[in-house]
Amino acid sequence: MNTPATPLPRASLVVIEQRLREGLQPEQLEIQDDSAQHAGHAGAREGGHYTVRVVSERFRGLTRVARHRLVYDLMAELMRQGIHALVIDAKAPGEP
Repeated sequence: MNTPATPLPRASLVVIEQRLREGLQPEQLEIQDDSAQHAGHAGAREGGHYTVRVVSERFRGLTRVARHRLVYDLMAELMRQGIHALVIDAKAPGEP
């Protein structure tokens, strides 16, 4: 019998925020749940879709790729079970 797989639970905005605040001590942090925009998309069954905008001194001197890796490292567990897609806007203070 071929039955659809049960969707994975979406990550909690509170948990995402907690991980980012602990790891980055951001001056600014905005997390948006974009999951509703992806309803019906195959990946939506694998977890939620989120946009993260974060300003942190930890990003100063890092390349864009290094900044994203830092955020992904903080989200590693959630990426395996609860986050399907993550859009990252990571800046150091004073950057446009």
